[in-house]
Amino acid sequence: MISTVVWGTGNVGRAAIRAVDAHPALTLTAVLVHNPDKVGRDAGDLGGLDRGLGVAATDDIDSVLAAGPRAVVYAASGDIRPDEALTDIIRAIRGGAVVVTPAVYALYDQLGAPPELRDPVLAAIAEGGGSLFVSGVDPGWGNDVLPLLISGLGTTVDVIRCQEIFDYSTYDQEDSVRYLVGMGQPMDYEPLMLAPTVPTMVWGGQVRLMARALGVELDDIRETLDRRPLETTVSTRTMGEFEAGTQGAVRFEVQGIVEGEPRIVIEHITRIHRSCAPDWPTPPDGDGAHRVVIEGRPRIEVTVEATDEGENRSAGGNATAVGRLVSAIDWLVGAEPGLYDALDVPLRPAVGRLGRRQR
Repeated sequence: MISTVVWGTGNVGRAAIRAVDAHPALTLTAVLVHNPDKVGRDAGDLGGLDRGLGVAATDDIDSVLAAGPRAVVYAASGDIRPDEALTDIIRAIRGGAVVVTPAVYALYDQLGAPPELRDPVLAAIAEGGGSLFVSGVDPGWGNDVLPLLISGLGTTVDVIRCQEIFDYSTYDQEDSVRYLVGMGQPMDYEPLMLAPTVPTMVWGGQVRLMARALGVELDDIRETLDRRPLETTVSTRTMGEFEAGTQGAVRFEVQGIVEGEPRIVIEHITRIHRSCAPDWPTPPDGDGAHRVVIEGRPRIEVTVEATDEGENRSAGGNATAVGRLVSAIDWLVGAEPGLYDALDVPLRPAVGRLGRRQR
């Protein structure tokens, strides 16, 4: 059994506890938390399970890493603390752990990552013998392994379009929704996630990954952006009210340009309420989905919907990202120490998990 630590118990960490507990090759040995109110609570409680796991949460990072875990699921946020997240991850790698995480966007395409991020990770790997695999859902499997797999079903491929279409009203991360994405802010507010070059920083690596796998050269990566205000004030279950006239919907594209045309496109259509921007694409049921469209012959369209934690689409997306990462741990443990990306790490069947109940 591979001793595994879950570091962070927010939206991603809750799902990570459940995934590690369910995996037949892994054993949960520690859970690290930041909030002092969570210290001492059982991991099963923090993970939303109906039973205890006999692992009490702790904030003692030194003791947990000194025990030499073989793997760490780093589930703490990197959105607003990227430097701190990278420092934590490097520390675990230097201790010899395989680390999987969605937290550092620039390392999704590790070959294209800037040297100031990539070099310290490679140095930690050389020193401690650990490994790192960074992935998620979008960016992640929704715009790397899934579109590449589907593209192989086509005779000709003209455009690959990856869409995330989500109603954020059920998303339980208010700071990200209001300030990073800008929902509920005045229309002249510039959200960090939508500032020029930031979408390319986050999703450009996925465009480069797809281009690399498809064997095409990119001329450029471009961005488009459209925003819409709410026509009426709306109320959400998790984040309160969003006032009329404030930002209610966002649509942007990160386009990989091949021979002068956008051929590899990652598109986000995000709303705080389904009534905003009704003319934009919508998911089948209005809540949320990831969609891949292959324009070519034949035209292929695949839509993926996931739910978890009470039919919640945002939680379902988080759970799929965690599934991709946790399922990679035993493969990474068997591989040479290194810095890996989605083209290196196979997406494998759920061997040993069909019909298996969590322990």
